[in-house]
Amino acid sequence: MSTPATVAPLTTQDAEALITAARRAAGAAGATVSVTVLDAGGHLIAFRRDDRAVLISGETSTRKAYTALQLNAPTADLVDLVKPGGPFHTLPTALDRPLLFIAGGLPVHRDGRLIGAIGVGGGTPEQDHGFAVTALGTLA
Repeated sequence: MSTPATVAPLTTQDAEALITAARRAAGAAGATVSVTVLDAGGHLIAFRRDDRAVLISGETSTRKAYTALQLNAPTADLVDLVKPGGPFHTLPTALDRPLLFIAGGLPVHRDGRLIGAIGVGGGTPEQDHGFAVTALGTLA
């Protein structure tokens, strides 16, 4: 029986690179954001909130990251699924916080395996998604 190949976990160095890239992209767009990075177990690795960002953006970025991690999908792809009558409309969660289906949360993969998630909050949903996508490009 073969053992699965080991995949390097998401490190604090990776998390800092994700945060730096997301904040740089947000700054270039004139947005102030919060960025949350979780490891594959849902543990907070790193978090930053720009001084001018609204306080709720920190909770928003964290919820986006948890949602992306738990469902292993970009939150932007889930928005239509939570409308009344949709398959996720009443989806229960094992986490102690509700899921948040707004663009800006992305799972982080390495060698095809889920190793964490990033959540960005503070801009428009489209901006937050773009900032997260830009950040993921730094891990390539």
